[in-house]
Amino acid sequence: MDNESIVYGCIKHLPFGDERQRKASCFHNRRALRALPEADEWPFLSQDMFAIAGDPGAGGGFQTQVIHFGMSYRAVEYEWEHWIAKFERLLKRMYWVSAVVHLETEFAGFHTFLWDSADDYHEPSDEPLRVRCEWSREGNVV
Repeated sequence: MDNESIVYGCIKHLPFGDERQRKASCFHNRRALRALPEADEWPFLSQDMFAIAGDPGAGGGFQTQVIHFGMSYRAVEYEWEHWIAKFERLLKRMYWVSAVVHLETEFAGFHTFLWDSADDYHEPSDEPLRVRCEWSREGNVV
């Protein structure tokens, strides 16, 4: 059996400003996701792995725009730095307050990567992002 990796998580955006500004930032995030390729080169980061719950006219959700994503890969951990680079390029083009990516692998365990905005929220920019990683391993090593 091939080594399967599961990648999933969410990007949280707490819209700011008046109603027009809140809607504009939520729609901006939708456009950033639609700008992703429909079919991508390895390691894949494409439109179809992302979804936003809620009414698009209202910006989605109660207060926080939650963008969730997930995909199954074949051993993506061997190309993980490339996947992270693509994900961070997307984050740099969006509004958000935090993001989390979970990586589940058969051999390397479970990894959680967390991004937090340096300010109240992140605006689209090329500034470096802050990330931290938490790792856990369940089960016995065979």
